[in-house]
Amino acid sequence: MARRGTFRNRLKRLLLWLPVAFVMLTAAQVLVLKWVDPVGSSFMAGRVLQAWMEGDLRYRVDYRWRSYRTVSRQLPLAVVAAEDQRFPEHHGFDITAMKKAYQGNQRGRKIRGGSTISQQLAKNLFLWSGRSYVRKGLEAWYTLLIETFWSKRRILEVYVNVVEFGDGVYGAEAAARRYFGTSAANIGPSQAARLAAVLPNPKKYSAAKPGPYVQRRSRGIQRQMQRLGGAAYLDGCCR
Repeated sequence: MARRGTFRNRLKRLLLWLPVAFVMLTAAQVLVLKWVDPVGSSFMAGRVLQAWMEGDLRYRVDYRWRSYRTVSRQLPLAVVAAEDQRFPEHHGFDITAMKKAYQGNQRGRKIRGGSTISQQLAKNLFLWSGRSYVRKGLEAWYTLLIETFWSKRRILEVYVNVVEFGDGVYGAEAAARRYFGTSAANIGPSQAARLAAVLPNPKKYSAAKPGPYVQRRSRGIQRQMQRLGGAAYLDGCCR
């Protein structure tokens, strides 16, 4: 009986410490990346693992880190115009966009989920694809940590470096080299808009050979970039 009681006490202590350990581990994970540039992301690791499981052991992702100041200002503006126009204002969650998405989905319209750039970064950097309450809960938690520890500029810097612009093509530099034969520093407004246009599904849509949807969406993103006031729109939060 004494041994059973000791085991139960140890189990209780373990269960009490698990949440504390989780908070400390995840907070440290995000805090380190405030200063240290990530060598990859969970999405990159998942894509490599998928290729290896399919027998392609030579598969490698194309990922080349570039600092925020060496990426054309047009690309951060384009992804904000396309994905999260209230990025400078919110604290990780855009309640207005989430309500609109929910209402549209209830009416049977195909509307994206209202996720912010911070939420998408949390998913791409730390989690996995797919839908589940567990993943959404972890996404919300990592989003809170990112918004707490990182500046808006750092969020955009990491996002444009790790987001997927095509199958195995991650980040501004890899995309610029692959699709336009130039560096991320030289991306123009139309090229930035085209890259942002494929983000809903970079495996389905092509920035290199844009179809009607990508062309139409690119034009809309460019118009929105102009309405926001150009690259100066992000100066207040990301200079």
